[in-house]
Order: sequence, then C-alpha cells, then structure tokens
Amino acid sequence: MLGGYHVKLWLLIGVLLLLAVAVLLLSSRIFFHLSLNRRGHDDQIVLDITALFGLVKLHYKLPALVFEGFKRGLHVKLEETGVAPVKSAKDEETNIDKEDVSEWIEYGKKALKATYGLRRWTAETMSHVQITKLDWSTNFSLGDAAGTATAAGALWGLKWTIIGWASQWVKLMRKPRLFVVPVFEDTVGFSTEVDCKGRISAGYALYAVLRLLVRAMQADEGIRQWKDIIREIRSRRREKSAA
Repeated sequence: MLGGYHVKLWLLIGVLLLLAVAVLLLSSRIFFHLSLNRRGHDDQIVLDITALFGLVKLHYKLPALVFEGFKRGLHVKLEETGVAPVKSAKDEETNIDKEDVSEWIEYGKKALKATYGLRRWTAETMSHVQITKLDWSTNFSLGDAAGTATAAGALWGLKWTIIGWASQWVKLMRKPRLFVVPVFEDTVGFSTEVDCKGRISAGYALYAVLRLLVRAMQADEGIRQWKDIIREIRSRRREKSAA
C-alpha cells in the first residue's frame, strides 16, 4: 500500500515538472535579428533566430545576390548553420528567374485556396510580432547636386510610407531611426543598411501553427492540397538542382 503511494507521488512530481517545463518554454520568446547591407554591387543579408532560451540558434547568411541578366535571373547563394538541438550546416546556390516568380505566385494562390481564412491568419499572426529595433540608413549620389537634393526628399517620404505600411502589420516597440544622407559627388553611388530586431512569443507561435492546421482542415481537402503543394516544391527544387 505504501509502495503504491510512493509510485503515485513520484508520478505526480514528474507530471508537475513536465508541466512546469512546458509552461516555461511556452512563456519564452523567439528572437530574430535581420541585417541587410548593400554597398555598390555587393549585397549581404543575415538572419539570426534564437529560441527556447538559446537552446535553438539558426543563422542564415546570403552573401551573394547577383543579377545575371533576364534569362538567368538572380543568382542567390545561401549559407545555413545551426546549433543543438537543431544542427545544420549547408550552402545552397540557385538562380531565381521569371519562371520561379510565376511558380511562387501560383503556390501562393494554391495556399490561399487550401487554407480557410489564410489572409486573416497571416494578419493576426503578424500583429503579435514586436519590432524592438529598426534602423535604416541610406547614402546615395546621383552625380548631380540638384538631382541628389531633390531625390533625398523623395526618399525620406518613401521610407516613412514603407514604415507606415509595416506598422499596420507588426508592433513597433520603439520609433524607427531613419537616415538619408545625400552625397554630393560627380559619380553615381548608393549604399543602404537595415538593422532590425524583433520577437514573438513561443506560445503564440505554437498556437498560430495549430490554428493554421485547423484552418487547413476546414478547407475542402486542405491537408491534401498542402501535401500536393509541398510535393510540387520539392520536385521543382530537385529538378533545378539536377539541371
């Protein structure tokens, strides 16, 4: 009798510990840091994702983004690394052409059809993303002082328009820092740098995934359609890699 009581006590303690760990993990946040640099013809995009109190770290680097003409399109090289429990280290190179863009648009249409209320789900999920830092600096020269000065004002307006549009989707936790620096030189030049940090609750991220699955099941054969989309994407990637 006493032995059975001890077994039940240890089971209860184990369940309570598992619940405590689950609550702790779900109450954590997923952090991301996106940086984009373009100087002349050199581009670099870096994305870092940290989750579960640093147990999961993903690093994506796009060191090559070169336009190779209308036929071959945009040449992209992607470097991916990660640490435990998600371990990965791989490099991928591909070309994005007009055909790829058309296919992505078709995949988007199919995803909308395969998921009930996908637009609303996207808007609600993005509204829980908090942007804690957003710096955007641009230096440029049009080779003409008058033209550069005029373009500087237009660029200011364009930046604030983009920020206003983005604020309808995500939460800006602090005022963005925008810089436009006209360079009065006789040569044409352009460089821009974006530094963005943000976060989202891990619990809400999991909830959003579960809602997406439910919405897919609510659509007519939604799960089957999603499987077909994923199968098509994988098949297309294999064909492109073999080419």
